[in-house]
Amino acid sequence: MKIVFLDSTALPKHLPIPRPDFPHEWVEYETTAAEQTFERAKDADIIITSKVVFKRELLQRLPQLKLIALTATGTNNIDLAAAKELGIVVKNVAGYSSVTVPEHVLGLIFSLKHSLHLWYRDQLEGKWANSKQFCYFDYPMQDIRGATLGVVGKGNLGSEVGRLAEALGMRVLYAEHKNAAVCREGYTPFFDVLAQSDIVTLHCPLTSETENLINRETLSHFKPSAFLINTGRGPLVDEQALLDALQTGKLAGAALDVLVKEPPEKDNPLMVAAKTLPNLIVTPHVAWASDSAVTILVNKVRENLEEFFRTGK
Repeated sequence: MKIVFLDSTALPKHLPIPRPDFPHEWVEYETTAAEQTFERAKDADIIITSKVVFKRELLQRLPQLKLIALTATGTNNIDLAAAKELGIVVKNVAGYSSVTVPEHVLGLIFSLKHSLHLWYRDQLEGKWANSKQFCYFDYPMQDIRGATLGVVGKGNLGSEVGRLAEALGMRVLYAEHKNAAVCREGYTPFFDVLAQSDIVTLHCPLTSETENLINRETLSHFKPSAFLINTGRGPLVDEQALLDALQTGKLAGAALDVLVKEPPEKDNPLMVAAKTLPNLIVTPHVAWASDSAVTILVNKVRENLEEFFRTGK
């Protein structure tokens, strides 16, 4: 079988995918642009990719393709209905980031509540060294214990974030679906969560219902003292609405590990603002990428390849 890995730089170089045991030809590209995809994929039996887009029109031109093995959980870049009709198996990897993403969220909570990023930024300019006493008090520091955390999405990641938060003494509310007619046991109505939370963290899937879930209207329900964290999917948040809320004081701060377009354009308003706004933290979609998580991921990709070879599924 010919295996073509279209975007190997989606994984760290020191943790490559172990090669499968069955006979194969392995071809690997660091990145693949849209206009290069067909030429590189046309002779492949198996495609490995993280973010390369496969729409119906492209899939129909790849009669030899039997499997798309994703090095990620999200399948938004694949036309799943078309793949099923054409007999192309799509296998993703789930559960590998159940430790690293919640830990990243906690790190962002500590940074926002204790202004860690601002104290560090100061030291790059020698501010402490120039201080007239042993410390200074330029930025707010707030206790995490006793704060209310609103979790949007009660799956594997959201539940683990909630568990860790409760261990720190936080009150945790799980948000019901925005337009739900009935609130399930263990959940709190969506807008009540926004209104009561000191921090809201997003862990729901990206669907037509959740795209721009955080927008001008929903942001108006947040406390002005609240923080927003998004380690889920960039399009869950209306970026301009968020920036406006940060700049006008309608929201105290935000920490983002994902953006609508990745990598972002250099003139992305949020990226420009992050250079000067004290209440905005941006990390480059790395919440999932601890060494232990990536090791689980690449081994699971190999397992997916070998399972398909054995069973055709």
